[in-house]
Amino acid sequence: MILVFGKTGQVATELQRLGDITALGRKDVDLSDPQACVGAIIHHAPKAVINAAAYTAVDKAEEEEANATVINGDAPTAMAKACAALGIPLVHISTDYVFKGTGDAPWCSDDLMAPQNAYGRSKHAGENGVRDSGAVHAILRTSWVVSAHGANFVKTMLRLSDTRDALNVVADQIGGPTPARDIAVACLKIAEQLIQDPSKSGTYHFSGAPDVSWAQFASEIFAQSGRAMTIHPIPTAEYPTPAKRPLNSRMDCSSTEQVFGIPRPDWRDGLNVILKELEGNK
Repeated sequence: MILVFGKTGQVATELQRLGDITALGRKDVDLSDPQACVGAIIHHAPKAVINAAAYTAVDKAEEEEANATVINGDAPTAMAKACAALGIPLVHISTDYVFKGTGDAPWCSDDLMAPQNAYGRSKHAGENGVRDSGAVHAILRTSWVVSAHGANFVKTMLRLSDTRDALNVVADQIGGPTPARDIAVACLKIAEQLIQDPSKSGTYHFSGAPDVSWAQFASEIFAQSGRAMTIHPIPTAEYPTPAKRPLNSRMDCSSTEQVFGIPRPDWRDGLNVILKELEGNK
């Protein structure tokens, strides 16, 4: 059995569809109490742990950085220490927000981290805690997560298209949309391989291909869903948010394919599956 922290989030929901999973939600364990995470791992005695839970309210984190840091920093650190003590691997999901977010070259897993907002700093703290714990681990950085559940860009675009025929969408932020199901499948494959070969421990990247802007992503969403919508590309400066967003979320995922045999998924295929599921849910 693999123990998953997270239950209703996008990746955690997909993980529960895939295998022998015990998923823990907020009612089961409070990530703002890191020692509760330790107790859960000891109690369930899993063969591996996947941390798919996080404080993900990027703008709200600007006002609640201390709380975000406990959940995204202290809790995964405690999980990792518990995994180290029990000799089991941890797969910890992180983000491209740990980088500066400038330039146009894909971020490599060993590039210097320089988070530009509170959320990024909190995830940076979690990464460092996992690395320093002594646990066999894979830190899996991803980006632009989408699915048929939870709050995400695909669902937002479809909701807005119900009442509008034109939308302004940011065109100077570039990244790889990543279906949550693909992340879940990758996490399970990585966990199983870490059990067999702890030497694969390290930091990896996983995002969908090809890299696009949010405006280009929106255009594909409407093309696949058959909705007529005019997209007006705008710069980030015209869509200010409390937290600074990275312009460059491109990630070099080559080591993930080399070490684990997991290639970048084509997000357009994943989008098709998501849209079909949303249509079936109506």
